[in-house]
Amino acid sequence: MLGIVVLIAAGFAWYFRAPITGYSQTAAAYSARVACSCRYLGGRSLEDCEKDKLAGMELVILSEDAETKSVTARFPLLANETATLRDGYGCVLEPWEG
Repeated sequence: MLGIVVLIAAGFAWYFRAPITGYSQTAAAYSARVACSCRYLGGRSLEDCEKDKLAGMELVILSEDAETKSVTARFPLLANETATLRDGYGCVLEPWEG
């Protein structure tokens, strides 16, 4: 019985893989950009910036690199995006390689 449920879930994941991948990459990119701005332009701690995530983005994990003034947002197993503070431009996403 469990095997059938797993197969059905895998089938749905395969069928909806494009929207799932798109939403996860969008969530990671949005979170990286907002958290970078919050951290390096707003001067708040990364932990405090976690509060700015929108509903549904609870799975996004944030990490920072203080040396390069960048924030990376990861959606487990699906997406990884980085935003870096650039003089005169604010926080800018790294180019997508998708």
